Formats: sequence, structure tokens, C-alpha cells
Amino acid sequence: MLRFDDSPKRPTNLSLNAKVLEMARELGMNISQTVDTLLADEVRKRYFERWNADNAEAIAHYNARIEREGTLSQRIQQHLSAHPESEEASR
Repeated sequence: MLRFDDSPKRPTNLSLNAKVLEMARELGMNISQTVDTLLADEVRKRYFERWNADNAEAIAHYNARIEREGTLSQRIQQHLSAHPESEEASR
């Protein structure tokens, strides 16, 4: 998971909608904290969207293999069902 909790703060300039900014101040909102939280959420979202796009082919191949061969636990279960003596011997 992407974590930004311990990163230092850096001053920056933003252009914000004047009415929204005015209302946020009237509501006592911490503008920096709010923007920082929302921006971090958006960065996480876009990061994982990009990761999924970059890895789509590998994920598709993996899913196709699982569809074809099943998972390891499914194969073990099939083996144990076909060879109940194996399960008894492992006890």
C-alpha cells in the first residue's frame, strides 16, 4: 500500500475556487490537510489504475492458467479426494 504519512510537508501554491475556499474557511476546515488527504487518495487511485493497466497482460495469463489448472489448494484437494490413503498417512 502506498503510504505518505511520514513524508515532510512542502509549501506550494494552489489556485482554488474563491467561493469554495471562502466557505471552507468559514467552516473552519484545515485547507492544507484536506487538500493533502484528497490528493493522496487520488494519487493512490491513479497509481493502482496504472499498475493494473501495466500488468493487465500478466494478470490475464495468470487467470487463464488458474482457469486451466486450478489453484494449488484445488489440486491438493483433488489429489486427497482421489487418494484418501495419502491423507491418512500424513496424520
